[in-house]
Amino acid sequence: MKIRRFSWIFLFLFAPAAHAEVLVLVHGFLGSDRSWLESGVIDVLNRNGRQLAGVYSPSGRSVHFVPLGETRRDAVYTVNLPSTAPIMLQTDWLAGYLTDIRQRHPGESITLVGHSAGGVVARMALVRHRPEGVVRFISIAAPHFGTWRANQALDAVSSGGIFGPAKRWNVKRRIGSHLYYTLKASRGVLFDLTPPRRGNLLFWLNAQEHPDIEYVSIIRVGTLYMPGDRIVPPFSQDMRLLRPIGKSSLAYRSAQGHLLSPQDGQVIANLLNQLNDRPIQGENPKPTEKTWRDL
Repeated sequence: MKIRRFSWIFLFLFAPAAHAEVLVLVHGFLGSDRSWLESGVIDVLNRNGRQLAGVYSPSGRSVHFVPLGETRRDAVYTVNLPSTAPIMLQTDWLAGYLTDIRQRHPGESITLVGHSAGGVVARMALVRHRPEGVVRFISIAAPHFGTWRANQALDAVSSGGIFGPAKRWNVKRRIGSHLYYTLKASRGVLFDLTPPRRGNLLFWLNAQEHPDIEYVSIIRVGTLYMPGDRIVPPFSQDMRLLRPIGKSSLAYRSAQGHLLSPQDGQVIANLLNQLNDRPIQGENPKPTEKTWRDL
């Protein structure tokens, strides 16, 4: 067992880097393309030879693209989605972005990375639109089996009945009016992120046939010194538990919280290096057995 663990650590440290693959990064609830920049993920990817080529955003009924660099074979694209909208609407925008990216990179493979709710959006896009060229999907702390936090948020903004006004006033006082109205406007996506039960989105999605591509789950876990993810429970992040995908998918665990960090950039780069068997570029912080290992 120790030998197996050491072999995975060795692969992460010395596996060669990928240079023939487009990377598309999908943010989560209340996030944006800035989530990947401000967390340090983009900087780490740059140090590993991958350059940010542009950002996609909605513009009326069309796709708006802002170029930020050369269109290279190792290009990275970030996207902006209407993250307070229902998952299905976000999915359709993402599918439009992927179609445009495919036209910019004909014949090249695409790796799709989704953080938090963005992981559900990305997986729905795979099932609903079957985007051409996508060969791998990596989810980071994504609620594939939902999260009780969505139920909690829905309950907080449910202010009907005789005691509704008093409840509304109390919730606003505790979380602030801005967050209250943001959550109230987000009820569609929050309902989509509730745990699977007959009639909701995750119940339907988790029963659908998925494309035959590589699936990788990056799962946030706690340790003796760190609480881990307080938004999405670890089991909900594990795509191996999805019957259409199964245990043939890969899963890794990370001892950190729900938010993105520079470590995610290094893990994405190292994971692609390992799977594509190419040399790495730039600095490579050493992961420890307690932090990263094969599940």
